Amino acid sequence: MECAKGRFSGADVVFMTVLVRLTLSFLAGGLIGLEREHSRQPAGLRTHMLVCVGATLIMLVSEFGFTDILANGHMSLDPSRIAAQVVSGIGFLGACAVLKIGSSVKGLTTAASIWVTSAVGLAIGSGLLVPAAITIVFMLVALILFERFERRFFPSEQIKTISLCFGGASIDTQEIRGITERYGIRVQTINVIQEIIKNRVQVDLLVTFPSTIDIPKFYEDLRLLPNIYKIKMDEKF
Repeated sequence: MECAKGRFSGADVVFMTVLVRLTLSFLAGGLIGLEREHSRQPAGLRTHMLVCVGATLIMLVSEFGFTDILANGHMSLDPSRIAAQVVSGIGFLGACAVLKIGSSVKGLTTAASIWVTSAVGLAIGSGLLVPAAITIVFMLVALILFERFERRFFPSEQIKTISLCFGGASIDTQEIRGITERYGIRVQTINVIQEIIKNRVQVDLLVTFPSTIDIPKFYEDLRLLPNIYKIKMDEKF
């Protein structure tokens, strides 16, 4: 009769609390993951959604999972112990997002976002919705606005290999160097491989590549080189 009058039992309140918190964590993880997906990072939308929801569920287990044991009044539990394992255990997932490319390291920001997303999930799971919302805002500001700030004032560099294939025996490496210097690309080594029988030449360059370069325009200038028929660029691991 009480439920019919609009009142809820304790089980109903717990169910609504669990549903609301899991839904919020699902949306929060998706919001953060969309930005990582847009940046084409190895851990994107689904990863952040699962991390946030999983962390929330673990926090909910800590809060509501042992109510039947605590009901007898002879035992006390620390709900933070299970949640603490998330903070340390999420490092294994974050390590998978970190890649070492040449002398640079990529994926640290994504690994950090996974770690903070798990903290957001724990906050939502424990009912701290306002701190979780503030953290999400700060995360998006750091990931979106400050990423543009870094690109403008602190451009990063990557080590890449560029392979140029020519259909002739006469190659002017100085002309190639002129193009790279025009785009601020520093050439570390040049290796020329001649195939006398097929009358082909392959020029391999190990270069330091600035992140601000206009890659399509750079490719257009390379295609203007005499007798060139193939261009290949790879990141140097």
